[in-house]
Amino acid sequence: MSPANVQFIIKHNPYLDKSKIEVNPNSISPFFIDYKELEKIEIRKQYNLPLDKIILAYGGNLGIPQGVDFLLETISNLKEPKAHILEVGSGTQFNKIEDWFKNHNPSNATLLSGLPKNDYDTLIAACDVGLIFLHKDFTIPNFPSRLLTYLEMKKPVLAATDNNTDLGIIIEEAGCGYWVESGDNEAMQAKISKLCINDLKHMGQKAWELLQNEYLVEKSYNLIVDKTTLSNV
Repeated sequence: MSPANVQFIIKHNPYLDKSKIEVNPNSISPFFIDYKELEKIEIRKQYNLPLDKIILAYGGNLGIPQGVDFLLETISNLKEPKAHILEVGSGTQFNKIEDWFKNHNPSNATLLSGLPKNDYDTLIAACDVGLIFLHKDFTIPNFPSRLLTYLEMKKPVLAATDNNTDLGIIIEEAGCGYWVESGDNEAMQAKISKLCINDLKHMGQKAWELLQNEYLVEKSYNLIVDKTTLSNV
């Protein structure tokens, strides 16, 4: 899935032949939705999202592995006036999050239940930044597939994960996002503020380039076919 996964497998399985272990990443055939500004405004109006804010969207499963407590802490500590956080999804922690929203009624965040894929893609395309959260206690590297949706939509990415996951290294080296350690509120708020003054269009283009270079179906297919061809020689 990622270089960190390869190193994890090698470290914990020293009897394996290292030459037979490589990265075959999650991959997609991208479909980019290129909305004009007026179209984005109409979509935001449909979901009662502010028109004058940078929308940072978290979409997908809302469960314990996603570290939703830190997601709520991020909203609670959000001081950046230009930012608005959108949560859209479902999962075992949705009711907990919904109760939190009812009790706190945050003006800087919106919660939506899971949407059909087409509606979800349309909504994410009308936002500005993609958020990824993983629980801080993970010891095995993870590589959330939601990253590919953000890259596909040309969205910069802000990831809050454990120290073992290398997703943050990948997006920062590609110039399409930032990483913070899950639970570090000060760093999280600083990165949100930084995104609000950055050239998001430029970072979004870098996200698209990362997708094209590393996460296309053709790449995964060729890696598999090459190995099949060699085994038949």
